Amino acid sequence: MRPENREKREAQIVEAAYALLEEKGFDGVSMLGVARAAKASNETLYRWYGDKQGLFMALVARNVAELDAHLKVGNGELRDVLAGFGPALLGMLLGPRAIALNRAAATDSSGELGKALAIGGRDVVRPRLVDVMGTFHGEKSASELFAMAELYFTLLIGDLQIRRVTGVLPPLNPHEIQARSDAALETFLRIVLD
Repeated sequence: MRPENREKREAQIVEAAYALLEEKGFDGVSMLGVARAAKASNETLYRWYGDKQGLFMALVARNVAELDAHLKVGNGELRDVLAGFGPALLGMLLGPRAIALNRAAATDSSGELGKALAIGGRDVVRPRLVDVMGTFHGEKSASELFAMAELYFTLLIGDLQIRRVTGVLPPLNPHEIQARSDAALETFLRIVLD
C-alpha cells in the first residue's frame, strides 16, 4: 500500500475507532466493528495494530505525536516553547479524543488501559519536556528538571482532565485554554526563576 493511501486508511480507522469508543466504551468496541465502520478489512486492523489494546495504544501515540512540533527548541526562551506547548497539550488532553481514551482507561478494571495510557502518553511527553527544560537550565540536576516538568504539568492541567472525564466540567473553549495556559506559564516561571 502506498504511504498516502495508508495514511488515508489509518485516518478512517482512527475516526471509526473514536466514534465507537465514544458511543460504546472500550468494552463495546471490537476490531471487527472498527473495521466495518472504517470500511477496512479486519485483517488490516490485526496486521497493523495486533489487537484492540494495540489499536488503543496507536490512538494514544497519534495524540502524543501532535505535540512533537510544540517541543522543538528554536532560538527563543523556555517561555516561548512553553507558550506554544501549553495550549497544545491542554487542548489535546481536554479534547474529546483524549477524554474518550481516559474514560476507557477509567472503566478498565484490569488497569491495563491506564498503564498503556501512562506509558504511551505522559511517560513519552514528560522526558521530552524534561529535555527541553534541560536545554535552558542545564545547570539543574536530572531530578530538578523532572520536578520542574511535574510542577508545570500540575499548574497547567491540575484536575481539569479528570473533571472533564467525569463530566463535571464542560469542554473549554480556545480562549479558556489559552488563559489557563498563560496563567500556568506565568506561575511556573515565577516559581522556577526566583
